[in-house]
Amino acid sequence: MEYDDDARLFNFLSGLICGAAIGAGVALLMAPDSGKKTRKRIHRAADDLRDTATDRWEDISEEVRDKVDEALSTARKRFS
Repeated sequence: MEYDDDARLFNFLSGLICGAAIGAGVALLMAPDSGKKTRKRIHRAADDLRDTATDRWEDISEEVRDKVDEALSTARKRFS
């Protein structure tokens, strides 16, 4: 049976995510801090991740918008 590249990528990413979740769970169980400190640390990390994802999403959407504008401009020039 032959896998295409998308299936391989999906399998790799799903394994990576599962491994990260298991590793995070083990780390939380073995953490020396109290539950309150651990929850604060998780909250801070989640906020940082959200901010990073938001920034990256804005960068990507701006790049896509620029490429679409460029493509439309090129198409208008060719068909005018």
